[in-house]
Amino acid sequence: MNTSLPVAYFDTLYAGSPDPWSFETSPYEQAKYAATLAALPHPRYGRALEIGCSIGVLTERLAARCDALVAMEPAAAALDRARQRCRLLPQIDFLLASAPDDWPPGTFDLILLSEVVYYLAASDVSRLAACVTQSLRPGAHVELVHWVRETDYPLSGDEAAELFIVATAGTLTLMAQQRTEDYRLDLLVAA
Repeated sequence: MNTSLPVAYFDTLYAGSPDPWSFETSPYEQAKYAATLAALPHPRYGRALEIGCSIGVLTERLAARCDALVAMEPAAAALDRARQRCRLLPQIDFLLASAPDDWPPGTFDLILLSEVVYYLAASDVSRLAACVTQSLRPGAHVELVHWVRETDYPLSGDEAAELFIVATAGTLTLMAQQRTEDYRLDLLVAA
């Protein structure tokens, strides 16, 4: 597939189910969220960006470690659920937007790309990498987490992660990697 998945793809998924990937109940998701947060080197981040926050299950947990968190999501129904879930967390700024096209202003200490890069075509991964590298504060972390089993997305989890790592090689250094049967986690740091 040579094109990124359109916003309509996600709108259709959330129209069919309020939690199409079982984020709230899946043992896989719960274990992955715990590993995602445990891999972060700092106990707290000043300003973070989560791309593709969905219904806010991971967002809620991540917010506990951030002074400010921008949570982006292209599907309006999912973003509404995330806002409701996190309504008592004033440090979160929700943004109805799609990366890399609708990139938020400012710089970040952490950018989280959890199970989103493989929805993009290779050319859009390059654009995303450029947006990310231009938005990082010195010493900032970028965390990628991707399902590595078969998908029908434009890229596999391994392809998505490797393309992003190569595209950011001049700015980001790979700090740590973890791999399970189901997902890979890549942690990068800005120079």
